Amino acid sequence: MSDPDQPPPPDRLTTLLEEQDHKGTVGCLDRLGTADTETRKRALRAVRDAAEDLPLSFEELANPLSTFLTDDDRAVRLTTAKLFVTLAQSEPAAVLPAVDALAERLADDEEFYYVRARSAEALGYVAVESLEEVTDPETLADLRIGLEFDEPEVKEKLAKALAYVALGDPARLRHQVDSLAEHLGDENELVRYHLCTALVVVGCEYPEKLAEAAEPLQGRLGDEDPYVQGRAAEALGLLAASEPGVESGPDLDDVEAKHEDPPTFLTDRLEFCRRQLATERSGGTPDGVGTIESIRDGTDEVVEEMNALDGDACPHCGLDLPKSGPPMCPRCGTPR
Repeated sequence: MSDPDQPPPPDRLTTLLEEQDHKGTVGCLDRLGTADTETRKRALRAVRDAAEDLPLSFEELANPLSTFLTDDDRAVRLTTAKLFVTLAQSEPAAVLPAVDALAERLADDEEFYYVRARSAEALGYVAVESLEEVTDPETLADLRIGLEFDEPEVKEKLAKALAYVALGDPARLRHQVDSLAEHLGDENELVRYHLCTALVVVGCEYPEKLAEAAEPLQGRLGDEDPYVQGRAAEALGLLAASEPGVESGPDLDDVEAKHEDPPTFLTDRLEFCRRQLATERSGGTPDGVGTIESIRDGTDEVVEEMNALDGDACPHCGLDLPKSGPPMCPRCGTPR
């Protein structure tokens, strides 16, 4: 029989989660704080694995889990932030009690930048379903201002969070179009993609606001990444159908001609833009283009495709790593 005052082994936490014994799980998490660093990390990874693999409810567990966001060890804090990303993807309501703790990690300039990045990502997923709980003026400011000053890995997650804020309510970013457009030339293609996505979402509800970003969006038609080009074309198509319109029509045939085998994502959006630019619009638009629903349902898959095209494998354990990923493998710790 185990000592109730001793820290729990990771498999004990998993068992309690499977049994939906929330009281027992909370008790184990409380005792986990007294364990050594490696045990804390392994236990939190076990909880994350359970969240990924099992149809479990994590209701009432956000508060005890959030205490590890301020752990003395940064690896424990990062593991916890990743856990909240996993939870926010599948059960965003369960993360609501931890929103303030995540926002504090994001706002802490002295925090390890990967912890800040994952905290921003978790907040973005929560924003889609519970925008009011996430987008106070201070947090929105942290997301926007960070695009100017933060590490590249953080900026990627900030841009992603802003796209999800837009998905939660496009009105929240309708007055930020020009500030978002300032970063469309970022060196990270995922930052460019997420910001273009945010602008498309805003344009679905407020297409005339995209006039403030018309020039940078036209510039993105020449982007090296076809998914960034596709989102830019989608945004320009929405603008073309609005009152301001697009002053000078871009050469969309030239955009497509630069790719030997352009992805359907790009060709569909170029066709959408062509039809919106046409004086006499005829025929329908490609399915899944120019709507908030299509972006909400498909943007994560697009990012997976972008990472698959640009990434490589860890030389030690074989884990697929995105081009814009961390400098070391998150599974085995081997430098890239």
